[in-house]
Amino acid sequence: MPVYSKTDPCRVMAVSVVYDKRNNRRFTSRDEGRMKFVLCFCSSVLHNTLSYQRERYLKSQTMSLLNVVEVLFTHMDNMDLLLQKIMEQAQELANAERCSLFLVDYDAQELVAKIFDSAVSDIDQPSAEIRFPLTQGIAGYVASTGDVLNIRDAYSHPLFYRDVDLSTGFRTRNILCFPIKNEDGQIIGVAELCNKIDGDYFTHEDENLAMQFSAYCAISIHQSMLYKDVTESQQRSRLANELMLYHMQVEDTEVKSLSKNPIMKPYEIGATFHQCSFLPRSIIEDETPAACMTMFQDMNLVKKWKIPVDVLSRFVLLVQKGYRNPLYHNWMHAFSVVHFCYTLYKTCSNFGFLQELEILSLMVSTLCHDLDHRGTNNSFQISAKSAIAALYSSEGSVMERHHFAQTLCILNAEGCNIFQNISHSQYGELLDLIRDNILATDLSHHLRIVSHLESMAEVGYDHSNSDHRHLMRCLLMTTSDLCACTKTWHAAKSVAVSSVIFCCSCKSHTLLHYRIFCMLNFSAKATWSEHLVFSPWR
Repeated sequence: MPVYSKTDPCRVMAVSVVYDKRNNRRFTSRDEGRMKFVLCFCSSVLHNTLSYQRERYLKSQTMSLLNVVEVLFTHMDNMDLLLQKIMEQAQELANAERCSLFLVDYDAQELVAKIFDSAVSDIDQPSAEIRFPLTQGIAGYVASTGDVLNIRDAYSHPLFYRDVDLSTGFRTRNILCFPIKNEDGQIIGVAELCNKIDGDYFTHEDENLAMQFSAYCAISIHQSMLYKDVTESQQRSRLANELMLYHMQVEDTEVKSLSKNPIMKPYEIGATFHQCSFLPRSIIEDETPAACMTMFQDMNLVKKWKIPVDVLSRFVLLVQKGYRNPLYHNWMHAFSVVHFCYTLYKTCSNFGFLQELEILSLMVSTLCHDLDHRGTNNSFQISAKSAIAALYSSEGSVMERHHFAQTLCILNAEGCNIFQNISHSQYGELLDLIRDNILATDLSHHLRIVSHLESMAEVGYDHSNSDHRHLMRCLLMTTSDLCACTKTWHAAKSVAVSSVIFCCSCKSHTLLHYRIFCMLNFSAKATWSEHLVFSPWR
């Protein structure tokens, strides 16, 4: 007799069979009535029991998947370990004897298994990588089609490769093979479960559970790959920095030579060293690091910020080596700029209109503002699609951001952190100040703030106003950067700014299809602009 559902009287949920009535008698209509009466109550009990079992199953399934998420997402920093955990979790969820996991290598058109069998693999001693064609076998079929294969009898399936069983002694009875897809639907891997433990074959529910599981697998594998890429990029960047610092290496003998002697007084360098009229290029280049030490000492920066003399010596020497030798933006230009900032400090009441941390930032910024300059401007870098432009073009001020990055690189070099005794909060603020100062040397930045400078001039400078102090620092950086035009013609003509323009035009000839003819007569005293002729490339 049928047992009808309590919620849907037309649906049969079970069948009751009663046979062999005692005393060899036949069942009567009265017996049928009694059975219907009993089965009416059985229907309610059966419905509640099945609902309870279903709820328990769903709860168990949900908890299992949550456990999967917790396990997988705590091992994304190690791909081999992650793959091992994926196989272990797949086995546990589907109650299978073994699991294999393959990643898809689309470039080689192959399936790759670094850990072939979860039952025999040791993560500490990973087995050799196994590769086979993308279309071969059961895993290859699933990787090619994206279908789920639930094979009840492995040996009767045409795609099953039984030689593996013969070589390992393992007997494969049934297989559940399913794809692992990323969020774009692309198959990135295949998982293969073998031998259902508590059944003759994998069920439809196992298939559904496997596809839910595969979604978490795809996310964790994708994130692990991204993590690996980021880690490798960081390692390459660190290696590049180490390589750069190796070639910029400062010998200990150089540091000792600079730091062992007492720092010179300004008058020992020149009677007018602290005045704007002094010509910094009159100092021999080899003696300029010692002059930098003098300026830091004379401004009381060494004592105020507790900068070790040997650390300052190494920092200055490494900054000097960090400058290339283009015609203009070289070390002597940097020395001239930091010297001009120093003379402004000496002639402008020791920058009493700025805070002490801002003064330190100005001296470091002017010294480092053109680190690793290539002799070309921002427009050229962007048009040439250089590596520097690829890094910074989206933010603007390409070269200036590169100069700041090089400054941080030197500060992070061993024995070069002149800010090591500054508090954590001040350290972060100081780096922000240096960044803003160096970005201010971009003339396009100066043109953008001209109106703000004019407004500040009209209302009067307020040293308690942080915006006013920011504008003042920008103005001091620009002034110092362009200090060459304040010197005598005899000193200024050797600077040869026009050589930079000519350098750019030579490279532009092939890359940008523009040329600039520079016809500057350095012996003449006319202004440079009268001798520059710009003509388009034809």
